Amino acid sequence: MSRVVCDVAVSMDGYMAGPGQTRELPFGSIEHNRLYDWMMHDGEENRTEFDAMLDAGAFIMGRNMFGPDRGEWDLDWQGWWGDDPLYHAPVFVLAHRARADLPMGGGTTFHFVSDGADSALDRARAAAGERDVVVVGGATTVNQFLAAGVVDELRVHVTPSIIGAGERLFDGVPPSAFEQVSSRGTSLVTHLVYRPVR
Repeated sequence: MSRVVCDVAVSMDGYMAGPGQTRELPFGSIEHNRLYDWMMHDGEENRTEFDAMLDAGAFIMGRNMFGPDRGEWDLDWQGWWGDDPLYHAPVFVLAHRARADLPMGGGTTFHFVSDGADSALDRARAAAGERDVVVVGGATTVNQFLAAGVVDELRVHVTPSIIGAGERLFDGVPPSAFEQVSSRGTSLVTHLVYRPVR
């Protein structure tokens, strides 16, 4: 069976996004580069971790990672990634409202799952085969899978920034123990890998 991996970038105070998400500000009222500069610059320095984030048979994300809209779908909205999103695999988007599948370039298809996280995980595992299922965000979605105890590996990329408010990793996650698998610091980020103690 495929592993479930969470792969997230956070500030030093544990935030994955700031408040006030809009179409123009996908990560809320913070500078995008505070959390994601390491992916954009000095790419070779962090190439191993970036490639690992995308090495999956399927992905899961929350609706607010797909787009900023609340309520009814804006069917013209196709995500922040352009015509060829970086995933190149099935992406299962947790949502409260149904929407038809959205095929994109490069092998990415967004599937909108309105019958819960368990259903999304079952569908992602079926699509992934023996490859990993990666939960990419946002914070509410990652925390939901952590709280359910189904995560096999947690990769946290800590950036040297303080955000102070927004969407925080581990909110609502019950006390639990992890073992540290690895840590590696680069000029823009510290990469930490943990596995739950079961």
